[in-house]
Amino acid sequence: MDDADEATLAELASALADAETAVALTGAGISAPSGVPTFRGEDGVWGNEFDPEDFRIGRLRRDPAGFWRDRVDLHDRLFPDSVEPNSAHEALASLEAAGRLEAVVTQNTDGFHAAAGSETVLELHGNAARVACVDCGATRPAEPVHERVRTAIEAGDGEALPPTCPDCGGLVKPDVVLFGESLPRSTFQRAQAFAADSDVFLAIGSSLEVEPAASLPRQAAAGGTLAIVNLASTRADGRADIRLRADVTDVLPALAARLDAD
Repeated sequence: MDDADEATLAELASALADAETAVALTGAGISAPSGVPTFRGEDGVWGNEFDPEDFRIGRLRRDPAGFWRDRVDLHDRLFPDSVEPNSAHEALASLEAAGRLEAVVTQNTDGFHAAAGSETVLELHGNAARVACVDCGATRPAEPVHERVRTAIEAGDGEALPPTCPDCGGLVKPDVVLFGESLPRSTFQRAQAFAADSDVFLAIGSSLEVEPAASLPRQAAAGGTLAIVNLASTRADGRADIRLRADVTDVLPALAARLDAD
């Protein structure tokens, strides 16, 4: 970071030190340094490798076998075995442990915040490591289901698809928000409450283009400090009190270290 970024970092650290309630919203940009590809943008998987229309809830109902073939391909592209939380996730966990951060609200489905040690995590779009039955609602780990789909594809066993719930026989879906579905109401309402109560709202690695998550900074900016850390510009930049266009894996560990030293 250059001198200007260091000065802005000091301003952010001061705001967090004085805040009674600070909340972070994270997007794909915090996990990209771990090797998780983004969905949008020049190198995003949507439009380049996968068609988002293939991952609509309507397609799951209409063509569940085809949906699951594509879903496992997408999951393996997004989450190869080598990916894991990075220093930015760890820094947010340390800020929470130190009492500097109340919660992390995330648009990501990779589960990295909890894996890094964050305790209050609101997963707006669900968690890709789980599947859920559309009938009885039971959830379970996703990997055995993914492996079943891979085995069926390799064996050419179409009758083994789609995967079904062992409890009730219902159709199984990824425990994530598909296109055509709404965000879980209770989770989003908690996120709104955190945003409204925050003295500092820290948006990290998000383009702030996807609604309704993009509405959270607007709620926070009405009464507190809005800080944005992102490599690219966002449509909320004009409302931000603090703006750092820098790598999150540089900014967040430096921020945590500065606050730890105070």
